[in-house]
Amino acid sequence: MTDATIVDAPLRDATFAANRATGRIALSVTAASGQSRRARVHEAGSLRVRFPNSTNTARLEAVVVNTAGGMAGGDRFDVEIDVGPDARFCLTSAAAEKIYRSLGPDTQVGVKLTVGPGATLAWLPQETILFDRARLRRTIDLDLAHGAGVLLAEGIVFGRSAMGETVAWGHLFDRWRVRVGGELVFAETTRLDGEIAQRLSETAIAAAGAAIASVLKLPGDEDAAAAIRDRQQSFIGEVGVSAWNGLALARLVAPDGAALRHDLIAVLTTWGAGMLPRLWLN
Repeated sequence: MTDATIVDAPLRDATFAANRATGRIALSVTAASGQSRRARVHEAGSLRVRFPNSTNTARLEAVVVNTAGGMAGGDRFDVEIDVGPDARFCLTSAAAEKIYRSLGPDTQVGVKLTVGPGATLAWLPQETILFDRARLRRTIDLDLAHGAGVLLAEGIVFGRSAMGETVAWGHLFDRWRVRVGGELVFAETTRLDGEIAQRLSETAIAAAGAAIASVLKLPGDEDAAAAIRDRQQSFIGEVGVSAWNGLALARLVAPDGAALRHDLIAVLTTWGAGMLPRLWLN
């Protein structure tokens, strides 16, 4: 090893770090006179948030925009949402988020959601698309007060099948933690590492499906689960649903992103998301 190699290694690492994208959104929503309004909005880096119906509305709607045009290894993005008592808030994204190939580091996404008493949150970003050799580490922490409600949906598509893309190898770490009144009521971690295509082909994982999603409804009960089961004939992929301890959870597996979108819309409509954001229907 030459002296030049020793000197160039830290310089290369510093150059790589300086070219990574970062973004952060922190916002709060309050309710007054039957209307939900933004109280505080903070934007940093390449994340922006826009409000297409910010006046005279019972439910405030927001759209997150990533001006970086996607995420790659070493990027870091954070979203913090605080929905105040009795407020109603719906958040979506301007487009499906793309996670590109990594040279080693993870793409890191951190989400912290707080929902006050009597408030409702619909967390409905469009799907996340993983490219081959992408590395995504995402954490979602949701804290609800007693009497709060949430509908939370996250979909992941492994490659754009319409363009002949597959995800042969990569890394996915997706951790959810949900608390009500400070008590942990739901915790799970999804991890796919290494030969993702091979893992997805296994019957017990995705049976060769290329798109997955989870939808959490709280409060949720057996009636909510039964409403999804009643629609089984309308789904393109497979949808399983269960309810316990005051929440309901739907799992979706589909052959591609278009099929997943179809089934997600059916689940969200059944579970009373109200009118879906227009971006979901374009």
